[in-house]
Amino acid sequence: MKKSDIKFQIELDENNLPKAIQWDASDKESHGMESTKSISVNVWDNLNHATLRIDLWTEEMSVVEMKRFYIDILGGMAQTVLNSTGDEYFSEEMKELCDRLVKHVNEENKRNS
Repeated sequence: MKKSDIKFQIELDENNLPKAIQWDASDKESHGMESTKSISVNVWDNLNHATLRIDLWTEEMSVVEMKRFYIDILGGMAQTVLNSTGDEYFSEEMKELCDRLVKHVNEENKRNS
């Protein structure tokens, strides 16, 4: 059986806020730690039937990037829901939400430019 390791290194400032985030995975194409501005990890807790979340970002992550990041996450989850459950309605609702959010962010960017 194949196994893969995923590793995160978080450098914190004096207020315990992320200053730098790096990650590595044993089966990614490039080798060694890579920098990123944000991570979002979700784990299903079987014991408590709840989702545990870790959401971290550095101060270099702009608001626009953060919004794009979460739209991308939602879109990916919509496809995962379709692949794993076959529930087209659920998946389409998530995709439509993504479309509305993209429109909102684009309009917001136009107003702020």
